[in-house]
Parts: sequence; structure tokens; C-alpha cells
Amino acid sequence: MSSLHNLARLGLATALLLVLSTGNTEQQSELPAGMGARADVDRPKPTFMLHERDKRVHGLKPFQDLVDRAEPGSVLKPPPGNYAGPVTINKPLTIDGGGKVTIDAGDRGTVMMLNASNTVVRGLHLTGSGDSHDTDDSCLDVRGDHNTIENIEMDNCLFGLDLKQSNNNLIRGNSIRSKDRELGVRGDGLRLWYSNDNTIEKNQIIDSRDMVAWYSNKNVFRDNLGKRSRYSIHFMFANDNVVERNEFYDNAVGVYFMYTEGGVVRNNVISHATGATGMGIGFKEASGTIIENNEIIYCGVGIGSDLSPFQPDSTIEIRGNRFAYNGTGILFNSETGGNNMVDNIFEGNLTQVAYGGHGDNNNSPKNVWIGNYWDDYQGFDRNGDGFGDKTHELYAYADQIWMELPVARFFRSSPVMELLDFLERLAPFSTPDLILRDEKPRFIKPERTARS
Repeated sequence: MSSLHNLARLGLATALLLVLSTGNTEQQSELPAGMGARADVDRPKPTFMLHERDKRVHGLKPFQDLVDRAEPGSVLKPPPGNYAGPVTINKPLTIDGGGKVTIDAGDRGTVMMLNASNTVVRGLHLTGSGDSHDTDDSCLDVRGDHNTIENIEMDNCLFGLDLKQSNNNLIRGNSIRSKDRELGVRGDGLRLWYSNDNTIEKNQIIDSRDMVAWYSNKNVFRDNLGKRSRYSIHFMFANDNVVERNEFYDNAVGVYFMYTEGGVVRNNVISHATGATGMGIGFKEASGTIIENNEIIYCGVGIGSDLSPFQPDSTIEIRGNRFAYNGTGILFNSETGGNNMVDNIFEGNLTQVAYGGHGDNNNSPKNVWIGNYWDDYQGFDRNGDGFGDKTHELYAYADQIWMELPVARFFRSSPVMELLDFLERLAPFSTPDLILRDEKPRFIKPERTARS
């Protein structure tokens, strides 16, 4: 009887040991993304037979054959011409099409998948992806580090260039256009997901949806052109990114920071972000951002800020920018202070600065307004120092109506609202709201060379 009892105890101990060892093995194998292991987050790419692809690719040589025959680390210069996709690259190569090579996936799946590091892909024309959002059909997927993607023409693709968990890549001189779809169902022209320290420069992203960075830090976006898309650049949980010397025209939103910390936007032109949601630069619970020396012109709202800065004791620095001919120069919502507006130019805006909702703390002492140029400043510069002799104070009279009731914004600048505003200023029958106070307004407009 005792021997059976001992045998049962031995069996139980062995089972527990197996469970614990199995648990430890699973725990060691699951490394989080960014900690030395690449998590496989892509949906499986479907395989399409040739007859499922568009007839234009029937009879074309598969580009995959050239890649398979190339030795790792070699230079592949394919003969000019049209080739059939898709293509998967799993080894370091230099592929140079010289601008004379087209790879067409026949409107199915993703055209090219780069799963290697230290690879150069240049001078190709990638076209004809599928149109599935479930599998993120794109012109080029990048899943590696230290790659160079340059001078690639991408068109007729749902998504353009898709980087996931890919760091230290150079994306330069590419042209990206989405499929001809309604704006909301196009794919992103450029997407970064958990991808850090990449340089994106001198690209053209036109007629796409967004250029977006999710959970991606310390990337540089420089000298790019974005037109006729939704978000020129949208940062989500993405910190310390730099946006400089870009030109963004005719997009719904220029640059948007959502739940971010840090970041610099400088020397850009953001123009004609119009429509009901048109906004040059936007913040949503963002902190520590610098907005410097930008041309923000002809937008519905120049800068729109919602509960930003968000982190305690952080600031948002807005300095040396030009806000011109916008519906509203700067619009604050749920504002709690911490914004420093210094040496900016405000001219030709229908409304210079506005606050969403009513509050007697609009002129928050936690905000700084100093050294800005206001084209509606009413004062003189008797000592000739370039600054006005008296403080510039901006009040909201009849504008309080549409600031408190957004549905009334439709009537802004209408004859009846202008008349009501005139009567309010002439003989106020309600207390005007003090929006801001600039203690040292500029009397002479600073010289600028507008890039627009």
C-alpha cells in the first residue's frame, strides 16, 4: 500500500516538473517586439495562381527567378523590361533597375516583400497590388533593418510602402500613389509600425490616404512632398520624430500629433488644409513639441490643440511661424496652459485665436504670448524700437456665439454676425471674453522669405 502511495507521489512530482518546464520554455520563447526578436504580426499573404491575376502579366517573366539565382550580397541589374510579381527577398542584395524595370503583380496581393537587412532596392517601378485591407496589399513591404529604398515609382497599389518593426532604413526619392479609390478606403502611402530611427526624405506621396507612424520613434521626415491626401503625417504614440523642410498641399490635415511626447516641426510649408476638418497642425494629448518657422497658410485652422500639452509641467513651443489667411490661426480646445507663442506672424486670418467653449481663464497665465506680429494691432511705435507701445489684447465679442456653439460657426463672417459684432464693440451689452494678451507685440512685420 505504501509503495503505491509513493508511486503516486512520484507521478505527481513528475507531472508538476513537466508543467513548470513547459511554462518556462514558453515564457523564454515569447520576446516582446523591440527586444531582439521580430514578432510575426502580418496576416498570412494569400497565394494567387497566374489565372487569378490580370491578363496583362500573363507571359511575363517572373522577377522572383532573378532574385533566387542571385548570390547573397551580390548586385542584381536586371535587363530592362516588364516582369511579373510577386517578389520575396530573403537575403541581402543590391537590386538596381536603372529606372527601366517594371514589376507588376497583376492586381493581386503585395508586389514586393523585403524580409532581409542591409539591402538596396532602387530604380524600379512597382505596380498592381491587390485591394485587400485585410492582408494590407501594398507595393513594398519592408521587414528588415539598414535597408535603402530609393527612386522607386509605386502606383496602382492599395498601400504604398509598409515598414513594420524595421529600423535605421533610408527611404529616399520615391514616388507613391494609391489606387484610384475614395479617400477613406485608399491605403496609406507610407506606414511605419514599431519602426525607429528611419530617414524618410525627398519622397512624393500624392493621391494617397495617410503617411502614418504608429509606435515609431526618432524618425526624420525631410524634404517630402504630400498632396491631395488625408493626413500628410499622422503620429500616434510616436515620440521624438522630426518633420522638416516638407511641403504639404491640399490635404485634409498637415501634421497631427496624437498621444505623443517630444517632436519637432520646422521649416515646412503647410497650405490649403481646408474643408470641415481642415487643419495645418494638430495636437491631441501631446506634450513637449516644438513648432518652429513654418508657413501655415490657407487652412481651415492653422493649429488645433486639444488638451495639449498633456503631461504635467510640459510645454508646447510655437515660435517664428507665419499664420496667414486661415479661418482660425490657432484654436484651443480643453486648454489648460503650457503653450508658448513667441515671435509668430498673424495676418489675414478670419479669426486670429479662438477657444472652444467658454471660460474666464482663456487668457491663462500659464500661456505665454510675446513678440508676435498682429495685423489687427491698434497702436503706435513712438520710440521706433519695432514693438508696439501698448499691450495687444484680443477680445471675443459676438464671436463668443460660435465659440460656445459650434453649430453657429456656419454663420461666422455673415452680415448679421458682423453687424452684431460691431454693435457689441460699440456699446457692449455683454462682457467680452479676453482671449490673449501680448505684452510686447511687434509693430513691424518681420521679413520672411516664404517658401510657398
